[in-house]
Amino acid sequence: MSKAFTKEQECPEKDELELEAAQPKGVKNYITPAGYARMKAELKQLLEVERPEVVGIVHWAASNGDRSENGDYIYGKKRLREIDRRIRFLIKRLEIAEVVETGGQEQDRVFFGATVTVSDSAGAERRVSIVGMDEVDPARGRVSWVSPIARALLKARAGDAVTLRTPSGVEDLEVVEIRYTDLP
Repeated sequence: MSKAFTKEQECPEKDELELEAAQPKGVKNYITPAGYARMKAELKQLLEVERPEVVGIVHWAASNGDRSENGDYIYGKKRLREIDRRIRFLIKRLEIAEVVETGGQEQDRVFFGATVTVSDSAGAERRVSIVGMDEVDPARGRVSWVSPIARALLKARAGDAVTLRTPSGVEDLEVVEIRYTDLP
């Protein structure tokens, strides 16, 4: 039987499973002010621009008649479900988010929101920013505050040596610099 003739099942529990997978039990959803603003902007974009456009396409496609072979209608409905799923996810994440301002923190120790430069035993330096679970971007050096490297660095001072335990082994790192700046 062709997939075109089967009804795609919506799974409202899927959003709950995604949310639980992203948020460990008993762990707060900390987020930087910039990360919170990005998520709010994405939600606004979906609600005010993308969803109305897709609803218009689906409405137009439905008015053309036979919906069973109407590609605009079928793919429009699928895209609408994806948008609605993302909207529900963003709303849930924003509701439980705790925005952390870094202004009042000690600037000489590593806490949430810090950008830390570390050096490994070979002398190679890398920079990581400790952010919330919804802001992780390894390509830009942004790691979750529950990641192994962030846990190893928390409360360290410049010049401290920390031990990073990973599945590939143990690595000794030296904290070179700690900065608190707004992350774009």
